[in-house]
This record gives sequence, C-alpha cells and structure tokens, in this order.
Amino acid sequence: MNRASLHFVLAALVAIALPLFMRSGTLASEVLIFAMAAAACNLLLGYTGLLSFGQGIFFGLGSYAAGLTLLHTSLPLGVALVLAATAGAVVATGVGWLSIRRQGVYFVMLTLAFSQFFYFLAYTFKDITGGDNGLLNIPRPAIGPFSLGDSWAYYAFVAVLFLLVFAALQRVASSTFGRTLLAVRDNEERARAIGFPVRNFKITAFAISGAVTGLAGALHALLIGVAPLSNIEYHMSESILIMTIIGGSGNLFASVLGAGFYVIVSDLLSSIWPRWLLLLGGLLIVVALFMQKGLWGLLERLVEALPMGRKSSIKSSIESPIQPESEGRGI
Repeated sequence: MNRASLHFVLAALVAIALPLFMRSGTLASEVLIFAMAAAACNLLLGYTGLLSFGQGIFFGLGSYAAGLTLLHTSLPLGVALVLAATAGAVVATGVGWLSIRRQGVYFVMLTLAFSQFFYFLAYTFKDITGGDNGLLNIPRPAIGPFSLGDSWAYYAFVAVLFLLVFAALQRVASSTFGRTLLAVRDNEERARAIGFPVRNFKITAFAISGAVTGLAGALHALLIGVAPLSNIEYHMSESILIMTIIGGSGNLFASVLGAGFYVIVSDLLSSIWPRWLLLLGGLLIVVALFMQKGLWGLLERLVEALPMGRKSSIKSSIESPIQPESEGRGI
C-alpha cells in the first residue's frame, strides 16, 4: 500500500471512528468540516509555501453563498454547495492573483488586508449578510428521500463529502501539478528558470484551496443553521492556519489530525475554564517549540521508536538513501 492510499484509509477510519467515540453529532461534523478547510490550507502552506490569512474569506463566502441560495431560492442543496465552492474559487483566484505579486511578509500582509476588507464588506452590507447577526434560520433540506435533520444523518452526509474531497486533494497533491508545487515551494527561482509558469501554478492552487474552503464554509452554515459574521473574520483564518500547523504542513492527513485536535480540545477546555484560550495558547507554544512537524511528525517518531518501525526505517534508508523531502516540512 502506497502512502496516499494509507492516508486515505486513515482518513476513512477517522470518519468511521468519530461516531463511536463522540456523543455529539454536531461536534463530529465540525471536526470533518474543519479538516476539509485545513487540508485546503495545507495545499497552499505545505505544498506551495504560501502562508495565507485569506482562508477565512473563502470560508465565510461559502457560508453566505449557501445561506442566501437556500433562503431566497428553491434550488436544491447540491446546487447551493456547488455555488458556495464556485464563489470560494472565484474570489480565491482574484485574491491570489493580486497577492502573489509580492513575496514573504508582504504577501502575508496582503492576504491579511484582504481578510479585513471582506470582513468590513460583510459587516457593511447588512441587508445581504445580516451584519452582526449573520444569516439566520438557514434550512437544511433533504436529499431526495433522505432527511438531514438529525445530527448524525447530517454527519454521514458530511463524512461522504469529506472523503470525496480528501481523495480529490490527494489526487491533486500526487499529480504532476502537485509535485510542481513542491518544486516551487523548495526553490521558486529554479522552477521558474526551468520554464514552469510559477504564477499560474500558485493561482490555481489558490483556486482549488478556495473552492474546498468555500464548500467547508457552506457545510458549517448548514450545520449550525447560521452564517455568522465570525466565519469571515481573520480569526477564522488564524484558526484554520493553527489547525494546519498543529497537524503538520505538507501532509494532508496531518490536517485531519490538526483539525480534530483543535476542535475537540477547544470544546473540552471551554467546559473546564472560561479563559480556556490561555490553555490552548500554552499547547500551541509547546507545539511550536518541540513539535515543529506537528502531530504527524510526533506519530512518525513514535512509530520509528518501535522495534518494527526501526527495522523498516533502516531498510528504507538502505534501499533509497536519498529521498526528496515532500512531506512533514515545517514552516
């Protein structure tokens, strides 16, 4: 079994295990929704080397697009989700096209500025977005004879979409396009000198990331019945980035681990202490100092510490002493 297949199997096992170990279908759905958003962010951060604070834009726009479609039209749920993903992709293309004109800290500042710009647009046009209150009473229509009113029924729907999206992102990451993104991440000047259209590759990565994040935003709005203003705040971008970094950049399944860790630990800590963000901040400091490859890197070290893990590690190093670094790269 190759690495991509193993990661998909692990993602499927997570989707199957969540209902067995969690009482809340809403919380379980939230884990998979943010896992999609984190994996989309990882395509930019881990594979392309772009630290974007614009993910909240696409997440919020997906929420608004799906909410407005379901509130004001009679279009089916599938069309609303497609429109949400399309809105995310279109806006991400524009944001990426403008932002990649600069590199490093200036690129980061541009994405942060766009995040603030779209937030104030959503806050200003209250007749469309609902302003502070958000879009309320978003319906969750059935799919044919299948009702999604129950939280676990909706979880099953989200789980199917999650696995489809995860498989699609894996296909992108393992394709020639994905390997070219790694080349751009590792040495952009060399990739440009070889003849790769680096700018087009970055914009395409933005579009794919925006589409998946927009879909995740739409599913989140359907989950809670509201498209809140907080979905398009830069704090949402920070949360998605934190999930990606906690899990480990450059590995799509690591994003699932990071999202699960962030969502579940946040829920647990919030029930223990009102100032739970202080505890979460301490955990993030530990990750930044001692787990720079994230939870996935920690798991790899634990596996290698086992006797069988040591043997397989030695065997792989003998058979292929030089391997390209394509996963688990820190920022």
